[in-house]
Amino acid sequence: MGAVDGLQLILALLFLAFLIYLVARLLLTPLRWIAKIAVNSLFGLLLLWAFNFVGSYFSFTIPLNWLTVLVAGFLGIPGLIMLVFFRVVL
Repeated sequence: MGAVDGLQLILALLFLAFLIYLVARLLLTPLRWIAKIAVNSLFGLLLLWAFNFVGSYFSFTIPLNWLTVLVAGFLGIPGLIMLVFFRVVL
């Protein structure tokens, strides 16, 4: 094995490592988005559940559906305030 063959082998291994990194990055990015949506939705569900628990004493609740859970999950407390505002106005 000459010096040129060794250099080609090293370059091929570096290129293979780069390809593996690129494919892994392309596959993991959507999984991160899905995990973030799931965690935020869980937070929104818990937030709405707590609000509805307290609001049930005052006969004021917000329906639990996918849209209200996502709004409360992604926007947090301001999203919950917006949902209350829409419930009162509409």
